[in-house]
Amino acid sequence: MDHHRSHNPHSSYHNQSAYKRRREDSGSGNKHFRPNPHQSGTPSRQEHPVSSQTLSTRRELYEKDFPVYKQPVEVGCFSLDSERRFFNDNRQMRYYVEPDRNPNFDLRDGYKDRFIKRDDSVKEKLDHILRWILANRSKLTSKMTTALSCAIDLDFVTWRGHLTKLLTTPYETREGWMLAVTRFRGTLYISEVETEAARRERDNRTERHEEMMYWGYKFEQYACTDNVQSLPDPSGVVNTNEAFCTVVQTRLADHKLLFSGEVDCRDKDPNAPAPPACYVELKTSAEICTPKQRSNLHRFKLLKWWAQSFLPGVPRVVAGFRDHDGVVVSVETFQISKISHLIKNEYNCWKPTVCMNFCCDFLSFVKRVVTEDNPGVVYLFSWEPHRDVTYSVHRDSQYSFLPHWYVEEMTRRQDSHRQC
Repeated sequence: MDHHRSHNPHSSYHNQSAYKRRREDSGSGNKHFRPNPHQSGTPSRQEHPVSSQTLSTRRELYEKDFPVYKQPVEVGCFSLDSERRFFNDNRQMRYYVEPDRNPNFDLRDGYKDRFIKRDDSVKEKLDHILRWILANRSKLTSKMTTALSCAIDLDFVTWRGHLTKLLTTPYETREGWMLAVTRFRGTLYISEVETEAARRERDNRTERHEEMMYWGYKFEQYACTDNVQSLPDPSGVVNTNEAFCTVVQTRLADHKLLFSGEVDCRDKDPNAPAPPACYVELKTSAEICTPKQRSNLHRFKLLKWWAQSFLPGVPRVVAGFRDHDGVVVSVETFQISKISHLIKNEYNCWKPTVCMNFCCDFLSFVKRVVTEDNPGVVYLFSWEPHRDVTYSVHRDSQYSFLPHWYVEEMTRRQDSHRQC
């Protein structure tokens, strides 16, 4: 891996004992938290659009030792069916069937007549993860949680995709983000808010863009099967409501994380390692015909592919490279543990250590800022390329995202536990 990973050149994860090491950013770790010159002190209880503090995203500030990241452990999974209903099981899990190296898959097939597209204007927020937590709360509590008035023994709950955006932020030049954070019973919940620019992009997609988004799902249909014995059936319907999601627990420095992310498929070998190490991520990309195109793949796409799979411990990405007409002409496998070697000779390329250190410092920033424990209060963190991260505070606003059914059930269980 990276030059700073001297203890094991083939691994980017740490075992539990690594956490005994003193954190590098203790003491002077606030050097990236810069007060806004127009305000001082703690944030106001009222909504305020001007932040009192900011977090820098300058890459050079995060070029330090790779932070401790514990090997992710799958603590559960869930499925979403064709109508987006939640099931606390793995019924939607699929198995990977390795394609030929030059498969000639037609990704356009079925777009007009066998495609059911999820309504991406419906914002589900954290609802599916919260349903999983309610069904599996015993897995998330410890002897300390009652004494500390914590409902669950976690610092952060979020989607993997939100963390992926944080990892890639120091290198992102086009798309900003907004993340809503609420502290409830000691745990910080992070949910994305659609930016105005993202909404405009969604509303103004061309037909070509819509079809190319379908291509990625169609590739999955060519490479996946519902059970170990069968072969893929590309003649069926592609329904993007369906999903299988892993739920993993890990630790980044002193941040205890629980997050969920969609999984495309798993290795069907009965001797494959346990999840998440048996999972496979599937991608499509334009075919590579020149060294410049290969370099661009390394510098831009591999950043997002690496971040998305490294976080939950998914070991490999299988990419189908397609021509302009949507035909997959070649397939290539990328081992996540080897991606840093692939990019090391690229000029001014992204660095995994910068990604992870920024994410770690952002979570520290959130912990320091989000002080009020109230499900109706949202701290909205905003970022635009080439700017610092800022935040504002909102009470009982449009940004509130923890549903009443979750708050009430967690409160009821906590109160009844105290009475026992």
